Amino acid sequence: MIRERHWRDECGVVGIAGVKAAAELASLALHALQHRGQESAGITVADGHRVYTHKRMGLVADVFDESLLRTLTGQYAIGHVRYSTSGSSNIINAQPIQVTSHKGTISLAHNGNLVNAPALRRRMEMEGSIFSTTSDSEVILHLVARSMAETVEEALLTALPLVRGAYSLVVLTRDRLIAARDPLGFRPLCLGRYQDSYVVASESCAFDIIGASYLRDIEPGELVIVGDGELTSRRIAPAEREQRCVFEHVYFSRPDSIIFGRNVEVARRRMGEILGREAPAVADLVVAVPDSSNTAALGYANATQIPFELALIRNHYVGRTFISPAQKVRDMSVRIKFNPVAERVAGKRIVVIDDSIVRGTTMRKLVKILRQAGAAQVHLRIASPPVTNPCYYGIDTPVRQELIASSHSVEEIATYLRVDSLHYLSLDGLLEAVGEGDRHCAACFTGAYPVAFDDGLDKDVFDRHAEGEALDAGSDSADEERLDPA
Repeated sequence: MIRERHWRDECGVVGIAGVKAAAELASLALHALQHRGQESAGITVADGHRVYTHKRMGLVADVFDESLLRTLTGQYAIGHVRYSTSGSSNIINAQPIQVTSHKGTISLAHNGNLVNAPALRRRMEMEGSIFSTTSDSEVILHLVARSMAETVEEALLTALPLVRGAYSLVVLTRDRLIAARDPLGFRPLCLGRYQDSYVVASESCAFDIIGASYLRDIEPGELVIVGDGELTSRRIAPAEREQRCVFEHVYFSRPDSIIFGRNVEVARRRMGEILGREAPAVADLVVAVPDSSNTAALGYANATQIPFELALIRNHYVGRTFISPAQKVRDMSVRIKFNPVAERVAGKRIVVIDDSIVRGTTMRKLVKILRQAGAAQVHLRIASPPVTNPCYYGIDTPVRQELIASSHSVEEIATYLRVDSLHYLSLDGLLEAVGEGDRHCAACFTGAYPVAFDDGLDKDVFDRHAEGEALDAGSDSADEERLDPA
């Protein structure tokens, strides 16, 4: 297969509460979140009595057509688009995951990764639990089902303190939408207003497509319950120092989204401007590696006063195409996806802007193509620091040994890529660009992981959960005045 030049995207979730034709709105919202996962798509609907899930492998447009959506009736819906970060790429791991327990039918969709899921799963399997998927998300459903708490929301309040790592969740019962975010706030989760009720989604661009308005982020460690147009807020755990994934701003989120309370386009443009300040070049034009680097390239061009040109054209219809393993054909994989405009680059000194370098193999081929098109010099500028460590909080990344910056200096990487110069954005520059830098996780650049990976379980807490005892984290109710974005 053609390997993506970047880390694979993670997942996207959406929730619609108390609205007619909720499944149709969820489908539209998933279209806006398609960039976050292209392996599978699914929607669960509820009408107050019945909960039903439809999911398949493939893109949203392949899984849901107009005739199918008409059969998905109900006023509540949750949806999910997936790339596998835990569990194999298989229909059994597609989400939402629906189960039936003594608390009724429950469906869950999850963006993130639970670092202690294997230990929790082993413990429950030893006690008789039977799992039907290899996804870490199913662990949460088992914890909910095991709890003696009377309601699903109370069971979640006892279950979620047991899991460690990243989660932005949407959960559906027959008459409730529940959304939750881990206490460190690794992954984004937005709250919006639609008509007389509420919607949630991984990014605010999902609100734009359905005509909903962005209100705020669901807070780290917050659980919200929406039913009959009313929203209640509860605390999962005491507030901690946030660890927002900085790579959401670098690459994953759409530039027209608001995440972590900040516009992505503004952050990316600022990354390019700071990169231009830190690493200017003597050149004739600035070229972006489309599409995620476009905004940073505009910022770099603005800071350096070097003209920006659309000199690389991306083929958006390649997808996960199978190609021959022959070396000659493998070398064509980059040209299948990118093609230079020779008239723009011939004889020119060009600055190529990309958001990150992972293995370096694709960039090496891209530089070769630009030189074949006549580029006199190729100066490479990266709008993030060197990626030296994999992510364990919901992004499917290569192992550390495959990350070129984990074992090579900047000079060695420049030699391997055959560029005239190479500079990365500094970590300080990146954190300046995204704002509130001390509230972001940058473990992929630093190796400083904020959540430990040990398999130890707190048996006392585990047993208290089974008895339905919630941690005393405090709670409060949220009304529309509290949710007013002003």
